[in-house]
Amino acid sequence: MSVAGWMETPRKDAPEKVTGQARYAQDAHLPGMAYGRLAVSPVAHGRIVGLDVSAAQAAPGVLAVLTGSGALPLAGVLVRDRPILAFDFVRYVGEPLALVVARSEAQAAHAAGLVRADIEPLEPVDSVERALQPDAPLVHTKVGCYAKLVDDVYPRVNSNVASEYAVRKGDPANAWSACAAIVEQHFSLPASAHAAMETRCAQAELRADGTLWIRSSTQSPFAVRQLISEAFALEAGQVRVEAPFLGGGFGGKSAVQLEYLAALAARALPGTRVEVDVTRAQDMTTLPCRAGLTADVKLGANAEGELQAAELRFLLDCGAYADIGPNMAKAIAVDCTGPYHVDHLYCDALCVYTNHTYCTAFRGFAHESYTFCVERAMDELARRLGMDPLTLRAKNAIRPGQFTPTQVQVSASNTGDLTACIERLKPLIGWDEGERIEIGRDLVRARGVACLWKTPNPPTNASAGAVITFNGDGSVNLNVGVVEMGNAGTTHLAQMAAEKLRMPCDRVHVTHNVDTRLSPEYWKTVASMSSYLAGRAVCQAADDALAQLKAVASIALRSPVEDLEHGNERIFLRHEPRFAIGYADLALGLTLPDGNTVGRQVIGRGSAVLSHVGPLAQDTGRGKTGQAWTVGAQGVEIELNLRTGDYRLLNAATVMDVGTVLDEAETCAMIRGGMSMGLSLAKGETLDYDEACAPRGTGFRTYKLLHVGEEPRYAVELVSTPQIDAPFGVRSYSEHGIIGIPAALGNALSTAAQRPLNQTPLTPESVWRAMKGGQ
Repeated sequence: MSVAGWMETPRKDAPEKVTGQARYAQDAHLPGMAYGRLAVSPVAHGRIVGLDVSAAQAAPGVLAVLTGSGALPLAGVLVRDRPILAFDFVRYVGEPLALVVARSEAQAAHAAGLVRADIEPLEPVDSVERALQPDAPLVHTKVGCYAKLVDDVYPRVNSNVASEYAVRKGDPANAWSACAAIVEQHFSLPASAHAAMETRCAQAELRADGTLWIRSSTQSPFAVRQLISEAFALEAGQVRVEAPFLGGGFGGKSAVQLEYLAALAARALPGTRVEVDVTRAQDMTTLPCRAGLTADVKLGANAEGELQAAELRFLLDCGAYADIGPNMAKAIAVDCTGPYHVDHLYCDALCVYTNHTYCTAFRGFAHESYTFCVERAMDELARRLGMDPLTLRAKNAIRPGQFTPTQVQVSASNTGDLTACIERLKPLIGWDEGERIEIGRDLVRARGVACLWKTPNPPTNASAGAVITFNGDGSVNLNVGVVEMGNAGTTHLAQMAAEKLRMPCDRVHVTHNVDTRLSPEYWKTVASMSSYLAGRAVCQAADDALAQLKAVASIALRSPVEDLEHGNERIFLRHEPRFAIGYADLALGLTLPDGNTVGRQVIGRGSAVLSHVGPLAQDTGRGKTGQAWTVGAQGVEIELNLRTGDYRLLNAATVMDVGTVLDEAETCAMIRGGMSMGLSLAKGETLDYDEACAPRGTGFRTYKLLHVGEEPRYAVELVSTPQIDAPFGVRSYSEHGIIGIPAALGNALSTAAQRPLNQTPLTPESVWRAMKGGQ
């Protein structure tokens, strides 16, 4: 099967999903189950004076009411700073105070409403700017004392800084004198919700053999197992986690929170399966959201438009608890300039505590936020220079032989071809027709562009495993720990196995449900890493299986292994293909004419771990966190009413270097989905807060997602510069479609309005106010 043939491969998860037979975490309900609901804090910052649960305990159907205490372990993936249930203090509106478990969902919800909290209010920290002021209240008084699970988290003691990262390259202080144009821009981007169709939930049961069984809507079943076993002092093998199909994740289901609560409830009620889920409002406020970002960007270029220096400061609002926030700040620092060559650079990226809902990973891993800032500044720099914005980007596009902000040397393999992406974007977006065109009274049409890049930021020991077994008819079973969340990850891995084994993909059967007792371990289904990391494991497992097949076939064909070839589910002599034997005759051992059996059951095993990556130097930021970058160029065309601020999305385009194109239709569909998400994020999505740090817009009536009918026409083209160390040369691309789109929309609207628009969401009202001078 040729790689081109992959384009016709149906998705492995499609039949179950289109027929309605797919089962998600909340679809497993058994007689006798119990249900947990949360009572949450109405106060953003305060001291817990008392918690009255007596009415809840006496309510009909209630089996248990669980509250926080110092005896419970602290939770966290990088820093253990978050109580499972709040005690002593509350730090955001919606923080869990108590878990009520009852015989029905209605009874649990009713009883949770009866919990009464006496909370002494404290001054909330309502922004990252306030958090860094000398007289700011401390969200945590023990910063620096919490247990760290990784080495490269650097909290600032007696402050609200959860971690900070510095990148130092060259000497920008002396480089500004060579600049013909300098721009300084301030940006403010709010938090937002993941808004997956399936809200987060977890089930747990403490079984008779001591196993703590968990079924969860999670992207990270093996991380759940590790964190739960550590928190409750259990052997890892005593915690069994199942992850079925996921109804959308976008990073929000990589965090671990409800699993702790379900485990607590299960331990309180041995032998009873307990489900803990949340309302949509709690999914948006109690559970972690996407981080807000405040930034200051200073860029300088010479008269020819060559970037000379950059000074960048990014303040990531991680909310009340760190979760994965420090890694997002680090990821911003690693890629801080965008895909451009800058010799002289200072960047500071801080992860800052506030009394907002705490944050976790979101599609793009903060790149969609910092890219907005850098790309808006690039457009303003082009205006200052009197230069075409795409020409400025092409002139400064990072190229082989140059170095990234953290001093990694660029090659075609590890970065791809941004210049080709820029050139191919021009006709897709109609760039040569003009940036801004007046088309009628009070109407203008404008185009905006942005470039993107991203490298992953996984732990240095991130690993994946794969197991291949054979059925009696020669078909194959593939078992991996990758969670299928709509990104066709398991289909791509099946395609890789089929290509290696040279057999039809419909003969490769994938196990979709991940079970930590049965599936080989995989780090997390995040960061667009499955094709790379799990793909390497699958390819190794296929090679291992082929070696075993050929060893037995050499006996049957009476030929040395080096003379054997494979294809069409057969092993055959390379020089005499008519002498062949099928996989079906070899996979379970070969029976000879005399009745004896040689060989044994073929089980292909593969594993992979990242190599040549490590932490950043704390003083300079020098280091490499990911195996490669994916680059691209994106554009948006809009039509703006200058009188009202209303605008229409007309066209959106992306050209991305994805390496070898394995499945063009699936790749383009994934990128288009990211583009739509980026437009929605920039156009209307926000979790804003009132003066008391209470979130507003916590339901889909008021939280403004992009609606049907608002979508533009999408165009996607692919550039192919293979990544040498990746399976079949394919690059990561699953989340990259979102990254530059908010910036491209911001640039289009800024061009149309002839005003700098440096905040999101870009609502018609905000555009109108900018045109009216901030009225």
